[in-house]
Amino acid sequence: MSIHASDPFATPDDQRSPLRRLRGRLPAAVTLWTSAGAGAPAGLTVSSMLVSDGDPGRVAGLVDDESDLWTAIEASGRFAVVPLAEGDNQLAERFAGLMPAPGGLFSTGDWESTEFGPVPRGYPWAGCGLDGARAFGWSLLVEATIRHVDLSDTAAKPLLHHRGRYTSI
Repeated sequence: MSIHASDPFATPDDQRSPLRRLRGRLPAAVTLWTSAGAGAPAGLTVSSMLVSDGDPGRVAGLVDDESDLWTAIEASGRFAVVPLAEGDNQLAERFAGLMPAPGGLFSTGDWESTEFGPVPRGYPWAGCGLDGARAFGWSLLVEATIRHVDLSDTAAKPLLHHRGRYTSI
């Protein structure tokens, strides 16, 4: 129970970045990017991404250049992209670093090891080979070629991020 209708610690609207407020109004699919790296696996929740059809297909996404995920991708040259589904809010929060992960990010759930990185068992995913990366605003634009696609039979609704909250279609 809360005595406040909104977050009392939130930055007032008139003091928020107009660019961030604009971006927040663009619903985005929530994905999980993982990589086996050179040692321990790493992962990160990524919503700023797109898939481009072609022969071969391509992926582009914005990640933090200081993240463990980027270190792992840079070391291995590959990663997996997993679209998350309705109800995966806690999984997304955990990999975004907004929720505790006692024992590590991959300590809970049923994970399948792949050459691209661990993926949650039963989820659709794409295996990607790193083509390059460059600074892009305050992020790193990661570009990759899709080398493998594994589609599950589930017809789950996608998890979306809109105006700072998770939602679905």
